[in-house]
Amino acid sequence: MVNHIAVIGSGTMGRGVAYTAALAGFSVTLQDIRLEAIEQAKSYIDRQLDKSVKKGYIRAEQRDAARNHLSYTTQMHEAVAKTDLVIEAVLEMMELKINIFQQLDEWAPSHAILATNTSTMSPTEIAASTKRPGQCVAMHFFNPAHRMKLIEIIRGLDTSDETVEVVKQVAEKMGKETVEVNEFPGFVTSRMNCLIGNEAMNMLMEGVASAEDIDKALKLGLNHPMGPLELADLVGLDSRLRNMEYLYHHLGEKYRPSPLLVKYVKARRLGKKSGQGFYSYTI
Repeated sequence: MVNHIAVIGSGTMGRGVAYTAALAGFSVTLQDIRLEAIEQAKSYIDRQLDKSVKKGYIRAEQRDAARNHLSYTTQMHEAVAKTDLVIEAVLEMMELKINIFQQLDEWAPSHAILATNTSTMSPTEIAASTKRPGQCVAMHFFNPAHRMKLIEIIRGLDTSDETVEVVKQVAEKMGKETVEVNEFPGFVTSRMNCLIGNEAMNMLMEGVASAEDIDKALKLGLNHPMGPLELADLVGLDSRLRNMEYLYHHLGEKYRPSPLLVKYVKARRLGKKSGQGFYSYTI
């Protein structure tokens, strides 16, 4: 049974997962190696809780309970010492994830499940760095984590049925729907989403239409809730480029990153988080 969840990485996805888990009644520790990042995450979560009360999404008692469920630290061994489930939410870099999983394997209790929030990478390769591959799995949350209803659950080669069942129960308690995916680069959603977004970037580069009209066409013509360029800005163009490069390496030419995406990342136009991407933002 999962009572405590440790979330590793306090960026956009990590703080969103921590917020969601705390509201669902789990005891949560959010960890990041940078104190500044932890302080920013705590401030963000506090603002979101207050905003949700004001908008009537949650009651004041739920907000207060969620705050009581949350703790913050810069020490990984402290975050995972008594946990039942770890959800890693760091950058999409295989070497970094493997390094973290090796530390988690050493410090987390023997019964703990180790999950990665990767959107494209191999949970089998990540799990192979541990002594508990049967207890390793991918839980792919979507941004913003507290609103998006889906979690992709991706089995590695050695992931046990028991591990899958436990994380499904956790997802259900968080109010999420799940799909179970057998490992393959990009899983289901990222393979499709990256293709659509990359083609939208190529069309913008070719002058087919403006960013606004490309997004409007997909929202009104294909019933997408967000346009592909809006979504890329939300995810972060640097994150999208890493995903595209990984898929290009493993799946071939159709995933070659758009030259426009590469150019924007070089210019540090990273989307909403930097204030400039395909659109401009106030930060």
